[in-house]
Amino acid sequence: SRGCHVACVKSTFLALTMPTPISLQAKTLAANTTSLPSVWRDAMARALSRVYLTALYLALPFMPLLASILFMKLKYVRHYATTLRKCTVHVAALAEGPANHYFRDVAGLIKTIPNDIEGSCVQCGNCCMERRCMFIEPIDGNKFNCGIYGSVWRRFSNCGSFPINRHDIERYDCPSYFVKGEAPLHFVAGAGRRTETDAG
Repeated sequence: SRGCHVACVKSTFLALTMPTPISLQAKTLAANTTSLPSVWRDAMARALSRVYLTALYLALPFMPLLASILFMKLKYVRHYATTLRKCTVHVAALAEGPANHYFRDVAGLIKTIPNDIEGSCVQCGNCCMERRCMFIEPIDGNKFNCGIYGSVWRRFSNCGSFPINRHDIERYDCPSYFVKGEAPLHFVAGAGRRTETDAG
């Protein structure tokens, strides 16, 4: 039926664009890596991320159309060239570490922010792969919104789990989240060191 066809298209696009398991089997496999030695867990995460990224690159020409269907926003296919360029940047950013991080630390394991982390989002966009996510949209000043935040399909991504640990916070130099009992750490551009700021 038409409804089933649309559902299949949506599921396919989510598997390709979000840092989520490519299949239920992949999710189960990632969850089971907690019982494996770290060397094997890392190797498995790297293998899964390579498969995932390869699928993304192969699907790049179709992503604008799939995005429009999935999120019911014609702008993605209407501005095909712009969307395709954003998709390319998005996938390149995933290849720098987020894809591997997802399969190693998040898939099937963590879906919410741990209790030992405090703070709130200030919409700086840092955690959106340094504002390279294809769905991020600028708003007033230096703040950014997720263009699909209100979509029911966003729940299948790992975006809501940031940050999962101190490394997550430092990796994106998050200015607002911090581990309880610790002052937030921030990178100083060009200084090669970190400084502590008042947790306030």
